[in-house]
Amino acid sequence: MGKELISIEVIENKIFIIRDKKVMLDRDLSNLYGVPTKVFNQAVKRNIRRFPDDFMFQLTSEEALSLRSHFVTSKRGGRRYLPYAFTDYGILMLSSVLNSERAIQVNIRIMRAFANIRNVLANNKELARKIELVEKRLFKHDSDIRDIMREIRKLSLTDNKPRKIGFGFKV
Repeated sequence: MGKELISIEVIENKIFIIRDKKVMLDRDLSNLYGVPTKVFNQAVKRNIRRFPDDFMFQLTSEEALSLRSHFVTSKRGGRRYLPYAFTDYGILMLSSVLNSERAIQVNIRIMRAFANIRNVLANNKELARKIELVEKRLFKHDSDIRDIMREIRKLSLTDNKPRKIGFGFKV
């Protein structure tokens, strides 16, 4: 990866929703920090008290399987353990465990990526609410149009004699 930092957009693509939480996987985080995944996880395990369940959790076999397309497996058959997922709180805690200039800069970018995603989700909720209001209004309009058409049909089924309506105009 070199010295340059990855863009926020690339980081956003590495954020998954698992168990209704936005998380990043140990493999992706270790790549961003520029350390092997094994070394990364050893540092976390040495400081495990800093990572309660709402900061970090290990994926189940089913969760790992559903994300398999995102993993690059080795020729030896891939990972020998289930990956760990870190919430934004866990990633913040990583800055106290991985204390390097690169870790600080990567954490700042990751936090900005999480903030961007929160904003997008908030905007989507507002958009969904507005769409729902429009749909309700359209449903009411459809209902009104059906009522009008029903009345027009009733009028057309009666005799075809001109009738006086309104100001005495004949139809």
